[in-house]
Amino acid sequence: MITLTPSHIIEYLYCPRFTYFEYVLAIPQYEEKNYKVMRGRELHDRKLEENKDYLRKRIGVKDKHLDQYLSNDFIRGRVDEVLHLNDDSLAPLDYKFAEFKDKIYETYLTQLYCYAWLIEENFEKEVNKGFLVYTRSKNKLVEVSISAEHKQLVKKAAQEIEKIIGENIFPKATKYKKRCLNCTYRNICIQ
Repeated sequence: MITLTPSHIIEYLYCPRFTYFEYVLAIPQYEEKNYKVMRGRELHDRKLEENKDYLRKRIGVKDKHLDQYLSNDFIRGRVDEVLHLNDDSLAPLDYKFAEFKDKIYETYLTQLYCYAWLIEENFEKEVNKGFLVYTRSKNKLVEVSISAEHKQLVKKAAQEIEKIIGENIFPKATKYKKRCLNCTYRNICIQ
């Protein structure tokens, strides 16, 4: 059985055929060549070192865990920071090598929803919000609400991914055809 990452959930929600090409046919994406992915990984390591002892008291953080590797029966992931808040809830915080332009991308939200699911199962505490830090906008901190429906969305996606892989199902492509223009698999995908 394969354990998924938030990236797999994001890819599936973008287009279910990512799962088929990557896991059923085992055709890699070669994301290592992506500049933003590599810069993001470098930034992640640097921010963890810089912010080791920093508590964000203005948002009610009383403690935190850095660089937490978490897993459950479906997914695994490394959360930049798991924040313990004054109301006794927990929240994921994720650094983004990006500028904030008054819009939060769906991929960032989905990643936070996955982290919320992982945190709840591993720490047995409620997660109802998360935080994004946009490093290219002077470390702007943005709060994101996380509902039960958001967590259910990623749980359902994980189950559907397992079905595609386990039963070798060729899923329907995304209904948003503009997504196909920059797709890694566009040359082999039958639309």
